[in-house]
Amino acid sequence: MLLLLQARGRMTARELAEELEVSVRTIYRDAESLHAAGIPLYGDAGPAGGYQLLDGYRTRLTGLTAEEAETLFLTGLPGPAAELGLGQVAGAAQLKVLAAMPAELRERAGRIAARFHLDAPGWYSDAEETPHLAAVAEAVWTQRALRVRYRRWREPRDVERTLHPYGLVLKAGRWYLVAGSGERIATYRVNQILDSSEGDSFDRPADFDLAAYWSSYRADFLARRQRGEAVIRLSPSGVERFPDNYAADVVKAFAESAGEPGEDGWVTGTIPMESAEHSAGELLRLGPDVEVLEPAELRARMTDLVNGLSRIYAG
Repeated sequence: MLLLLQARGRMTARELAEELEVSVRTIYRDAESLHAAGIPLYGDAGPAGGYQLLDGYRTRLTGLTAEEAETLFLTGLPGPAAELGLGQVAGAAQLKVLAAMPAELRERAGRIAARFHLDAPGWYSDAEETPHLAAVAEAVWTQRALRVRYRRWREPRDVERTLHPYGLVLKAGRWYLVAGSGERIATYRVNQILDSSEGDSFDRPADFDLAAYWSSYRADFLARRQRGEAVIRLSPSGVERFPDNYAADVVKAFAESAGEPGEDGWVTGTIPMESAEHSAGELLRLGPDVEVLEPAELRARMTDLVNGLSRIYAG
């Protein structure tokens, strides 16, 4: 209760009960016990009431278990923190927490930091250059508008926008800015910001949930990306290589639809398809270990690509 009130300010008994998964009666009883113990905890009745600590009161960091100490240092991500310009700050914070811990917990937490490392980008791609990331992060933190020149995939390519930055997301080594633009909320690749300058302050929507927005955005992206289905055959080698070359949803779709191997060992299954152009380029990674059966449009595009390669290499 003390840590919650210290971090969030005033909270009602019901809010505390829901957060701590206890009854409201338990909150009333514990509040009385804390007050009797000399903790400056005050409660006000009414719609605007609730419990709060006297301004300036701070409780010491106590009760940290060994597992909590280890998990705390798993959340310290030196790579992303450094990209945001917070590398030294994150390191200093960890040192302060370590110094406040008992010797046993300090040893276990230090062991975690020494034995686990996060490398976000995939094997076949490097982290993107994001020269404006620190400026974007500062605008997110201080709730300042951003005037940007942004390069998008459709014409006109370079556009100017005034954005209200709500949050940053790191996905597979790529940074995305979630921001209000006019009447809508949109997602922007930070590395596609060509110029940026800080604008006036703005009010961030109180009910905006970054994690919920990103989950919805990701689901919508996958739905828009999968415009159809393709039936393919994979050789035994292709089946083995398939998970290393394609997204998890594509691999899962093939595995769930695949039949038994034929006499030649090849397996037939169905995968989601974005477009004939895109899917042909993706499937070409497997070379002779994949055959497209349907749709005819995708098979024709594969034929064109293979014929083009044959003309290049046949001579």
